[in-house]
Amino acid sequence: MTYAARPLLFTLDPETAHTLTIRALRLRGAVPGGTGADTRPRLATTVAGLAFANPVGLAAGLDKNGEAIDGLFALGFGSVEIGTLTPLPQPGNPRPRLFRLAADRAVINRMGFNNHGLAAGLAHARAAKRKGKGLLGINVGANKDASDRVADYVAGVTAAAPLADYVTINISSPNTPGLRDLQHGAALAELLAACAEARGATPLFLKVAPDLDPTGIDGVARAAIDHRIDAIIIGNTTISRPPLASRDGGETGGLSGAPLAPLARQRLADFRRATGAALPLIAAGGIDSGAEAYARIRAGASLVQVYSALVYEGPGLPARMLRDLDALLARDGFASVTAAVGTGV
Repeated sequence: MTYAARPLLFTLDPETAHTLTIRALRLRGAVPGGTGADTRPRLATTVAGLAFANPVGLAAGLDKNGEAIDGLFALGFGSVEIGTLTPLPQPGNPRPRLFRLAADRAVINRMGFNNHGLAAGLAHARAAKRKGKGLLGINVGANKDASDRVADYVAGVTAAAPLADYVTINISSPNTPGLRDLQHGAALAELLAACAEARGATPLFLKVAPDLDPTGIDGVARAAIDHRIDAIIIGNTTISRPPLASRDGGETGGLSGAPLAPLARQRLADFRRATGAALPLIAAGGIDSGAEAYARIRAGASLVQVYSALVYEGPGLPARMLRDLDALLARDGFASVTAAVGTGV
């Protein structure tokens, strides 16, 4: 399925198209009477003590600076995650750094945490008129040249926690050198301990890469449980390369979209096993329909997040996903999303 603006947007380079999309969403959010999150009773769920109107959320990365929060909620998302925000503004990696792989329904990016900085992003979050529209996540990271990356994460968590419904620690981007090293061993334990202390009463989520090996998965699961992380997001883009048809398939960076789905499904299963269902899992990567969202929920995800599929399916995607998800739950006799979690394992 295509949408009206797609032919025009696809004539532009991907980053320009992205900028125009954010502007359009910002304008949409300024119009009174936005619909807000889809509130069909069967779709409501509670995760980490938070009441989500529905389980379909927007992943971090689309609205890095929180400029279009109200417009994004108007699409029907149960949650919107902004960021990644770093303590100081940074331009990210040189252009070109975003590649549309239309033949594969995929995207490769090497953006490099480009954002206007924590203060600017939080100012937008503070100004958003989001009451009753859904839950806001704020995704935080470290500056590329930080001498103490743990301190950067602590600064982000400390500043974001009073404004966010939940805060996500993003240690999964492949585009900041050395960042994924924080997913392992003593470095991970130190980071989680410091951030858990900084978050106060705000739920704290951890976003990890889909490229972890079995030892890494077990280590993350143990550390997250030990440090009382409230949920794990699985996961970010992959540096692996399945067969791709598009010309730009060999570009460096993180791959997202449809080709990521098989790996993302496997990692969800791996984390379900490693955690023993002891904490909620949030599925991301290649989710582009209500049927796929339902499959991830039955595989153990309490919530799902989308991003790259919006490039190809357009702004009507969340509403379609939620309509179809509700129908699938009803078909199989589930009174709620929560009742369906893990039933396919």
